[in-house]
Amino acid sequence: MPLHKGPEKPDERPLSVNPFFGEANPVGGMTEAPAKHRLPKDPLPPATAYQLVHDELMLDGNSRLNLATFVTTWMEPQAAQLMAECRDKNMIDKDEYPRTAELEKRCVAMLADLWNAPDPSAAVGCSTTGSSEACMLAGMALKRRWAQRNADRYPGARPNLVMGVNVQVCWEKFCNFWEVEARQVPMEGDRFHLDPQAAAELCDENTIGVVGILGSTFDGSYEPIAELCAALDALQERTGLDVPVHVDGASGAMVAPFLDEDLVWDFRLPRVASINASGHKYGLVYPGVGWALWRDKESLPEELVFRVNYLGGDMPTFALNFSRPGAQVVAQYYTFLRLGREGYRAVQQTTRDVARGLADRVEALGDFRLLTRGDELPVFAFTTAPDVTAYDVFDVSRRLRERGWLVPAYTFPENRQDLSVLRVVCRNGFSSDLAELFMEDLGRLLPELRRQPHPFTHDKGAATGFHH
Repeated sequence: MPLHKGPEKPDERPLSVNPFFGEANPVGGMTEAPAKHRLPKDPLPPATAYQLVHDELMLDGNSRLNLATFVTTWMEPQAAQLMAECRDKNMIDKDEYPRTAELEKRCVAMLADLWNAPDPSAAVGCSTTGSSEACMLAGMALKRRWAQRNADRYPGARPNLVMGVNVQVCWEKFCNFWEVEARQVPMEGDRFHLDPQAAAELCDENTIGVVGILGSTFDGSYEPIAELCAALDALQERTGLDVPVHVDGASGAMVAPFLDEDLVWDFRLPRVASINASGHKYGLVYPGVGWALWRDKESLPEELVFRVNYLGGDMPTFALNFSRPGAQVVAQYYTFLRLGREGYRAVQQTTRDVARGLADRVEALGDFRLLTRGDELPVFAFTTAPDVTAYDVFDVSRRLRERGWLVPAYTFPENRQDLSVLRVVCRNGFSSDLAELFMEDLGRLLPELRRQPHPFTHDKGAATGFHH
């Protein structure tokens, strides 16, 4: 969560309340406006409080037009109804809400089967608040397993984790919070993610694991997980170092099993110790649910699992938080039940078709060069063509926002900081009709952009709108 400070100045003005939402006396409703940065002295009627909050939120962007986020922005009314019915259930109270706990258990079993665990009944997993928490848990397991194997050298030796520079920021947080050295493989040329051989060369006796990304947030591409495991197999043959792999499948783990069945990236690879996914991304659930799975009990040290005698029963738990609503887990089970394999395949294929078709149309405009085409994650990144000098990607992002479209523009990390791109994330609910409207708006803006004397972005750092 972002950190917030108190207001730099007192309430600038009292809020104006529509008299129709006040009490019987409309004048009273108009004059008793609440403070904004301190608790109001008196209660408000529920209709008035609702309207004040509702009106302010109208200034937020339209989530359906947000092409920056990977997070689900549309679900069926029946799913929303189930979530409303479960929003008061605490996911952690497994004795009090045993059926909700059972649905979580079923989801873990379904994912273990989907990700080809050698023995799905032996796989271990849990729900989380999202992939960031799931990655933290997976990283903790990697570090603890390494510490157990190196008890004679630890805590003197400093552990390290190898990853591409394109990882989601949660991995940098993990290394910071848990005092692990982050060893990052830089981008080179047109390679925008991890190189397997370069990753293997960064490993040593203090490496707790290597992170492979199935669906980079920078451009939507899959990292070559099988090649990474092969490079680590060769490393073990040469040096004896046995380095496990964690697959950050925040997005791709809910795409590849349905659309890329021949791609080997999951527990079929013996070196893959754990996998995470975001149920609230291509798992098709509203924000608030992720999943972490380990191939077997040996991959998750028992000492990390707490057993709490709470509300009358023994409750094993592995999490960074405690209380959280059960609604998202119930919604995940509903979606698994509702769609099944064929339903997920149809939804994800449609989303990929929209992404590929939109990418082709953007390229056909002639002003842009594609980096990816939406043929892995339903995501594509593009930049301005070499001969375009009147505007840059930040100008395009800013002008699209005027039409309601939220399209992030950002600069790539070290070694490719010369490259600034736009990224479009296609999700369920972003239909071909919406894609058509997007192209109409982009096409309408281009003549104006071409007439600019130069790009209007003075501070690219401030203009960057990269959102994971």
